[in-house]
Amino acid sequence: MSKQPTSLDDVLAGFDQAWSPRIVAFVNDYDVRVAKFAGEHVWHVHENTDEFFLVLDGEIRIGLRDGGEREVVLHKGDTFVVPRGVYHKPSSVDGASVLLFEPTGTLSVGDRHDPVPEHVDETTGHVVA
Repeated sequence: MSKQPTSLDDVLAGFDQAWSPRIVAFVNDYDVRVAKFAGEHVWHVHENTDEFFLVLDGEIRIGLRDGGEREVVLHKGDTFVVPRGVYHKPSSVDGASVLLFEPTGTLSVGDRHDPVPEHVDETTGHVVA
């Protein structure tokens, strides 16, 4: 990690692949990640950690299975936390840029998930130099 400020705009301009998070900073035992969302992710669950979303640009939808099935819609500047143990499926019709905050080593498709399509990068994130 650089000891200089990181421009999220520059990081986001440096890659095109949706669903392939980039780690821009570490805070204690957590990653600060940015990702591009386009189309649909996969239904998945993080058994032992919450997942924080901040929409930097665009609009995302998060399907939730928490005692029923529902969907939340987040616009630029909105935040939302998916509680640990809740199945969820992020998506974006027109594309979005999102900041995520989760423990280092958290797999992008959670602990349990539906089959992972080719357009989703099953990763713990890619560190930005």
